Amino acid sequence: MKKLLAVLSLLFLAVQPVLAELKTQTVEYKDGDAVLEGYLAYDDSFAGKRPGVLVVHEWTGLGKYVKSRCEQLAKLGYVAFAADIYGKADMPADMKACMAVSTKYKTDRPLMQERVNAGLAQLQNNPMVDAAKIAAIGYCFGGTAVLELGRSGANVAGIVSFHGGLDNPTPADDKNIKAKVLICQGGDDQFTLKALPDLKKSLSDAKVDYKVIVYPGAVHGFTNPDNKGDMQGVKYNADADKKSWKDMMSFFKKIFKS
Repeated sequence: MKKLLAVLSLLFLAVQPVLAELKTQTVEYKDGDAVLEGYLAYDDSFAGKRPGVLVVHEWTGLGKYVKSRCEQLAKLGYVAFAADIYGKADMPADMKACMAVSTKYKTDRPLMQERVNAGLAQLQNNPMVDAAKIAAIGYCFGGTAVLELGRSGANVAGIVSFHGGLDNPTPADDKNIKAKVLICQGGDDQFTLKALPDLKKSLSDAKVDYKVIVYPGAVHGFTNPDNKGDMQGVKYNADADKKSWKDMMSFFKKIFKS
């Protein structure tokens, strides 16, 4: 009897599914002479190639918030890579520095495009990633960056901007966007909404396949729980966060067709 129980126990263990294990790592890479430090997350229980998601940080730089989003995506079966736009030498230490370094890229869109494309290349070259199924998402500053990725003509299936900056000094560049685009904005975002009408016009003129979703009552930075209202006009909104994530997942289902 004991022998039979031992055999049954072994059989039980043998048929148990392999437990998923989230893997993360810091990835150093370069754009010219600039040393960049990205963050990779994936679930090693998934076999074969799978869709990849490029994630671009807020104006504060690549920190715990964007890393947590990468980990969320990895648990859903994606390979997620957080790009570093600023570089190791320019990580801002305070709000004044955040303003200075983010302005550097907002006023030099070709440089912003170059940096976000450097991150995209890291994801495209990952052997786990199906290069035909890549999306790029970004938060605040990162929302601007992923739109600029599209304007650079990058081959990505989809782009999602969460409470991103929507101004575009070169509207004609929208004709270079090949991806489908989802724009998620707070209905009371005093920092970004004024640029929305011009963006919608330029995207429409360029015949871009895009959708704008506005979440009533949400202000800027509505997806980040660390935004507790200390800065006027910037505050987390749990309802808008949940709905926008769900909207992104529906968008992914459409662009990846799975």
